[in-house]
Amino acid sequence: MKKFDPASNVQDLMQFGEFGDVNPSITDSATYTFLEAKSMVDTFHGETEGCFLYSRHWNPSNKYLADALAAMEGTEAAWVTASGMGAITSAILQLVNTGDHIVSSITTYGGTYAFLKNYLPKFNIDVTFVDITNLDEVKKAMRPNTKVIYTETMTNPMLNISDLPALSEIAESFGAKLMVDNTFTPMIVTPSKHGAHIVVYSMTKFINGKNDCVAGAICGSFEYINSLADVNSGTAMLLGPVLDPLRSSSILKNMHTLHIRMKQHSSNAMYLAKKFKEIGLTFVYPGMPECKGHDILNRIMNPEFGYGGMIAIDMQTAERASNLMEMMQNEGVGYLAVSLGYFKTLFSNSGKSTSSEVPEETQKEMGMSEGLVRFSVGLDNDIERTFEKIHYCLKELNYV
Repeated sequence: MKKFDPASNVQDLMQFGEFGDVNPSITDSATYTFLEAKSMVDTFHGETEGCFLYSRHWNPSNKYLADALAAMEGTEAAWVTASGMGAITSAILQLVNTGDHIVSSITTYGGTYAFLKNYLPKFNIDVTFVDITNLDEVKKAMRPNTKVIYTETMTNPMLNISDLPALSEIAESFGAKLMVDNTFTPMIVTPSKHGAHIVVYSMTKFINGKNDCVAGAICGSFEYINSLADVNSGTAMLLGPVLDPLRSSSILKNMHTLHIRMKQHSSNAMYLAKKFKEIGLTFVYPGMPECKGHDILNRIMNPEFGYGGMIAIDMQTAERASNLMEMMQNEGVGYLAVSLGYFKTLFSNSGKSTSSEVPEETQKEMGMSEGLVRFSVGLDNDIERTFEKIHYCLKELNYV
């Protein structure tokens, strides 16, 4: 049986521009004309193929990108949005109604946590947060009205690994859907191949790779994606998180180098992880055998792309973390900035930035140190030199 190759799936797509361009043409239009009035009516009802109505619904540029994402993820279809949170919120709201229940990993992106914890209760939608790596805890949290198990393949910022096949089995036994945010691990893991029903992304990160736009994606079945786009009841249609066609075109071109970039991110991160171990630094990198989740990741990953570009180190206190990050920026290691997946290394103190929406007591409950520094390792050509700079900063601050 031929192995699944997300990179080849994207490259096998034949997408030409209207004049034979090797890049698909950018459709710079908000609305589309019909030669017959009946075609417009049929398109409103979702009964036509190849017709476009209005760019909030579909446009050719977004469709090109969506098709590439579906090919990469091995799903039947995909939808693109103007942000990762636009993808996450639309995808969830399409599945739940008042009185429903969600089980979510407690370790998740701060914006997602805030949406689940603070926003959904106004609709009487209940959320139970669990240690997603404790399958017994997940099972105990399930209810007859549970509609979704929500997790991240590699959780933010603790870098825990979700056992997707086991979580899918639990979800299906309760008639629920497994929704997986795969932002940290595109190409490295293909969640749909391990039972995920819906896969979401912040394409702002690794998929686009240049930190020059904000975008999101939802991948799933034809039925589910069509429900999102329904003019009467689709959350993506009615809430309107439409991605600009120019950005779609740019992201699509960047996707064709994603496999190369992920390999380099992974290679550089592995180098740093081994060096951090040598100098006795407390760190988390799932590519190292001693790190929690290593065996699960080995079981579900597409190995040719490595273990990813995300590392977390523990500086014990927020003050020590700040001192280190400021010095690393001054020494040219990278940038003290949120986000990830950039060609430069980015680092931030998660508890005070991308996880700041999570209350401090909850951060402690999940085991997050106040000095946790999350690294998104860049595409540095000389990673040995980068490590020497990091090591210099650590020694100057007497942290090693």
